[in-house]
Amino acid sequence: MKEKDPSFTAMITAYTRAYHSMNDTPKILDDFLAYSLIPEEKRAHIENILVKAKQIDDLKHNRQQSDQKTTLVSLIRSPNILSRAKYTEDTLEKAVSQGVKQYVILGAGLDTFAFRRPELMEQLEVFEVDHPATQEFKLHRIAELGWEPPAKLNFIPIDFTKEDLESVLTRSSSYDRRAKSFFSWLGVTMYLTPYEVFSTLRSITNVAPMGSTVVFDYLDNDAFNQENSSTEMQRKQEFLRKIGEPMITGFNPLTLADNLISLKLHLCEDLNSAAIEKRYFQGRTDGYHASKHGHFACATVIK
Repeated sequence: MKEKDPSFTAMITAYTRAYHSMNDTPKILDDFLAYSLIPEEKRAHIENILVKAKQIDDLKHNRQQSDQKTTLVSLIRSPNILSRAKYTEDTLEKAVSQGVKQYVILGAGLDTFAFRRPELMEQLEVFEVDHPATQEFKLHRIAELGWEPPAKLNFIPIDFTKEDLESVLTRSSSYDRRAKSFFSWLGVTMYLTPYEVFSTLRSITNVAPMGSTVVFDYLDNDAFNQENSSTEMQRKQEFLRKIGEPMITGFNPLTLADNLISLKLHLCEDLNSAAIEKRYFQGRTDGYHASKHGHFACATVIK
């Protein structure tokens, strides 16, 4: 992404969640606020770019061009965006029942949790941590809509490539290093270097007490191997390179647990695409399926 522009992938993520909420049944996650959060001109811009990208792809592969509606649907149906959010919120609910008091959303983008889940907001102090440009865009949009931010919602700007999470988070007078906390980090690790990913995870263990939880998604190494990567993944990577937000990093699921132990994190669960398919998409007849190479990881802080 450009330094002063809001993340385009954050816009697409919100658009995908909005489309699913308005058009699909049964719903994996009902994000009924996402559509409003995207300004009309941004929605039109997203649709225009996605449709053009699909038409170019169709021509390359000598396929007949679809109409605009069908083309757009095929591009915005990103199942892992929906299932990772559902996995995170289900895991969070369990954590709250076990004493978690703070929820930190890393790379929050246009997340609507704080406005959509008032019953959980009553029990949590929430911190949205994101790039300054994306966060500024979101705050401006919230003001335009006349939404009143909950009293326990905190916005903390950060550039993950330049700043340390521990430093920026503890600058907030509302953050309590002693309170058991829950961190979600969705749709980010694949855009950072391994060093940046592990540095952020290390910051979490430095700033959160034992028993705190972190949920993040990641791609396995095969996603970046031309011989093993799925056609769907290769096309997605090509599209993201064109818009200036390339995915660059994958991890080995067989060594991830050992990597996390060195950061004082215990890997409790690592769902691969088969497990994600079984949990969230089994029995669906609308074409949704788990994306190959995607993983959802849940780890707890150990000392």
